[in-house]
Amino acid sequence: MTDFAIGVLTLSDKGARGAREDESGKILREMVAGLGEVKRYQVIPDEEELIVSTLVDWVDSAGLDLILTTGGTGLSPRDRTPQATARVLDYDIPGMAEAMRQASLAKTPHAMLSRALVGVRRRCLIVNLPGSPKGVRENLDVLLPALPHALAKLKGDPSDCAR
Repeated sequence: MTDFAIGVLTLSDKGARGAREDESGKILREMVAGLGEVKRYQVIPDEEELIVSTLVDWVDSAGLDLILTTGGTGLSPRDRTPQATARVLDYDIPGMAEAMRQASLAKTPHAMLSRALVGVRRRCLIVNLPGSPKGVRENLDVLLPALPHALAKLKGDPSDCAR
């Protein structure tokens, strides 16, 4: 199944002001093209309440199946994406976030500083990714093989998971 409704949300104060091009969002849109259509795309500032309201709207009103966020997963005071995401999730999927950190840790010790979350609201998978183009590509590469199965399950696929 490759007919999923996707949202790409970039969290960047500079990007929202137009002072930085959103390279990471562009990479995400290209990388998920085979999964479905990107129906929502937006660049907003690192404001927790705005992140929460956008995620809720995209899931509850727009009915997206997958939301990929980029940015705001580090340690700076303006990095609020994981806190905002945690507020909207019904449950988290720690294995996916751990897989991203594990793969990244093989490349940089800074990967252990990532606070990225992956979880579900209703039937939508929400994935926090780093803000850098390199980090976005490397982290999404880890998840891409599992995303079609995960999204199909969230949409109600009754087939067994075992091969």
